[in-house]
Amino acid sequence: MSTYDRVALIGLGLIASSMFWAIKRGNLAGEVTGYARTAETRDTARRIGLCDRVYDSVAETVEGADLVVLCVPVGAMGAVAAEMAPHLAPGATVSDVGSVKRAVIDAVGPHLPEGVHFVPGHPMAGTEHSGPESGFAELFDNRWCLLVPAEGSDPAAVARLRGFWEAIGSNVEEMEPDHHDLVCAVTSHAPHLIAYTMVGVADDLRRVTDTEVVKYSAAGFRDFTRIAASDPTMWRDVFMTNKDATLEILGRFTEELFALQRAIRTGDGDHLHDYFTRTRAIRRGIIEAGQDTDAPDFGRGAKR
Repeated sequence: MSTYDRVALIGLGLIASSMFWAIKRGNLAGEVTGYARTAETRDTARRIGLCDRVYDSVAETVEGADLVVLCVPVGAMGAVAAEMAPHLAPGATVSDVGSVKRAVIDAVGPHLPEGVHFVPGHPMAGTEHSGPESGFAELFDNRWCLLVPAEGSDPAAVARLRGFWEAIGSNVEEMEPDHHDLVCAVTSHAPHLIAYTMVGVADDLRRVTDTEVVKYSAAGFRDFTRIAASDPTMWRDVFMTNKDATLEILGRFTEELFALQRAIRTGDGDHLHDYFTRTRAIRRGIIEAGQDTDAPDFGRGAKR
């Protein structure tokens, strides 16, 4: 059930490579072209059969494509949009997979020619791995993909892209850009920053030796290190471009942390118990929604 004749993937990391394998699994495009900034990544993609054709320029990659997906760090999207704009086919849809939306709309939108449909997107799926060899077709299965249509987006183009992501395996919802950025600051951006901080703190605590940190990391620290292993360029760009929402959530986090510090200092066990009970219920809700497993050890032995 081919959804698009030609899909162009710009940037060939985890998300793009997973999109390609999912497209192939469902036969969702006649052809998939790809481009990556470095020759090394392009060579790797060719070696592993990632994309039907990998080109050495953005212009060649988007030529004749009816769907172009920007899979580069948020900070690079404006420059890529400017480079590809003269080569886009009339009636093509341009989308992206960035986890910030207002900044992407502002950076990409002005470069796109009349008659090209801009439908920003954000598949909320990933692992701590990056690069062209990290992708797998099942990444998006039963995960959410948020579509954030730009002002004046063509409803038919939005509906077609929704059908594409649903065929890839995603649940799809539409959202307004600023609300999207706040939601992601809560569910993704602030947790990543906290994880980076926790791992940094452990590195600073010279009283805890390196071997102890590694040896005893099953006690919770390990899960922070998994999150903190994510692509540094991507996350730098996320925090530089979703500044207001992230700072708002981090301010709230800091207030909660102070309240917990006070409860520990004053021996307020009731406050701690009530807080932990409330937060435990959120974990149950995530499992009931099918967004994670309650298998022992987070199901690590059972799935990649």
